[in-house]
Order: sequence, then C-alpha cells, then structure tokens
Amino acid sequence: MAVVIDGKKIAGDIRREVGEKALKLKDEKGVVPGLAVILVGDDPASKIYVGWKEKACREAGFLSREYRLPAETGEKEILRLIRELNEQSEIHGILVQLPLPKHIRPGEIIEAIDPRKDVDGFHPLNVGRLFSGEPFHRPCTPSGVIELMDRTEIPIEGKEAVIVGRSNIVGKPLALMLMARNATITVCHTKTRDLAAVTQRADILIAAAGKPEMIRRNMVREGAVVIDVGVNRLDNGRVVGDVAFAEVESKASYITPVPGGVGPMTIAMLMKNTLGAACLFEY
Repeated sequence: MAVVIDGKKIAGDIRREVGEKALKLKDEKGVVPGLAVILVGDDPASKIYVGWKEKACREAGFLSREYRLPAETGEKEILRLIRELNEQSEIHGILVQLPLPKHIRPGEIIEAIDPRKDVDGFHPLNVGRLFSGEPFHRPCTPSGVIELMDRTEIPIEGKEAVIVGRSNIVGKPLALMLMARNATITVCHTKTRDLAAVTQRADILIAAAGKPEMIRRNMVREGAVVIDVGVNRLDNGRVVGDVAFAEVESKASYITPVPGGVGPMTIAMLMKNTLGAACLFEY
C-alpha cells in the first residue's frame, strides 16, 4: 500500500516558514513582501483561487492588493495597471489570474509584467532562463511537485520520470526542472503511441493531462511514485484527479491524493516566490 503524500501539511509547513522569513525581512530591512493580484471578469473558480491567495498573504504577513476588473475591461487598461504596479516599490509580485476573457491576449499581458515581479513564472524571460536553470521565478505548480518529493525524501537523480501532459503551465516546465535534477524524462501527450507501455517504465509518474482518472492500475509500474496534478470535477460534483486513486494506491510506493496533494502546494510556492521577489530588489 502506497504512502499517501500529505500536500496540505507540507504546504502548511512552507507557508509557516515563509511567514517567519517575511517577519525577519521586515525586522531587518523594513520590507514587507507585496503581492498584487489582477482578476478580470467573474469566473467562479478564479474568484475562489484569488480568495485563497488573499488569505495566504494575510497569514504570511504580506501586503496584498486585489484589482477586480469587469469582464469588458480593455487590454490597454490592464496593461496600464501593470505598468503602474511595475513601478510601485511596495509591490514585489504581480499575478494576473487566468483564464482571461477571450478579447484579451494573455501573452501580451504576461509579457508586460516585470520579470522580477512575475511570481507565476510565466514571462518569456523566466521561461527562457528556466532552460539555463536561472529563472527569477519558477512556475508554482511544477515547483510544488519538486518540493513535495524533496520533503518526502523521494530521490529524483537517476530515476526515469514520465510526465503525462505537455502544457506550458505544468508539463513542459516540470520536464526542465526534473532534467536539472538529473532524472531521465519522457513527456507523453495525445499523440503518444501505447501510452501504457511508456507509463509502465516510470519510476516517477506525473499525471497532468486534465482527464479524470485516465491513469489506471495497469499503467503503473509496481512501486512507482505517482504524482497527480489533475483536478477534475465530475457531473456528480465529486472532484477527482487524473489518476484512479483507489486502483493505483495499492501498487504505488508513494501517491498524492486529490484534493489535498499538489493543489495546496501551488499557493505555498506562490508565497515562496513572492518572498523571493521581495529579496530580489536592493534596499
């Protein structure tokens, strides 16, 4: 039976550590980490996420500012707001909640953020610097996956890691991060032939495809570490991951649950990135 990795507890530990370091930064430098979150429109899930981020900032002792804009807000207005935030010394991190309304080009918005304040790690400069292993900030969810394994003392070096999913937010950056840790990487996608044959090779199997319970028991190697990044709401309201947890738990050595696994780590790493952003600026 697999050890179930408690992402909620680990995320709580990180958030407490960040709060302690933020207090030290305030005492020694007079600096309070500041995060600005821009929400355009009224997407229900986005509203929930923004509320969680505001709560996390409050608990960590951060300055938190929210900018809730109507769905019809124009691109120029958002860009003007970002330029203003780029210049504000008390704001160290800027996050634009995705998805944006269809009339707004997310690439244009993200590129407008000062890369040092891009605490989501999505700016092209940070993505490019990730290739050399020196971004200002790493994307939060992939960073959370690495942190979960590190704090659970799961070795990465020399292991064969298979990622199912190639999104810009999770799959691609996670592949680079694991490669930097000397894992051997395979990235699978919709065109992968015989997916099960590939996933069965994995010492570390990471599911990030956004398809409910697509990873079944027969696709998992005995004793594999299984990390489930997926969050899917079924018609009956139940939330499940990309892994059929009940099937796979007895075959894996370690496994993350959904909810309570990778999910809480994303906000914890956002807090860690914002603290890091506050330390990037000279005072």
